Amino acid sequence: MIIVPSNKILLLGWESVSESREKGFFDFEFITWMAWTWQTAVFFIFIALCLFLMVIWEKKVPGGSPRRGILGLDTTRGDRLFISLLSAAFIHLAWLGIVGVILWIATIISFLFSIVVFRYF
Repeated sequence: MIIVPSNKILLLGWESVSESREKGFFDFEFITWMAWTWQTAVFFIFIALCLFLMVIWEKKVPGGSPRRGILGLDTTRGDRLFISLLSAAFIHLAWLGIVGVILWIATIISFLFSIVVFRYF
């Protein structure tokens, strides 16, 4: 029986790291640090869609004059979008910490809270 030092085992697969390969159309090196799953793609598409819809809303009904909500703050549509997105992040983090990984209920709570924010804040 041959005993191989543990550092040799880790190095067995690293010879192909520096090999160059042909890049495809969707090989983006600037975003390879992130674990891209369909959930993260949906998240970023949702954020882009929210921003796009806010631009369209502003073009259709310009002004978006600030209004005073329950907290006594003057907020515009963009402020309310930011508050609802930030609140959704905190709702999901709290849900993960308290309940667990089933996030559909947290998403529904976040959606309902964003309706409240846009209506009353």
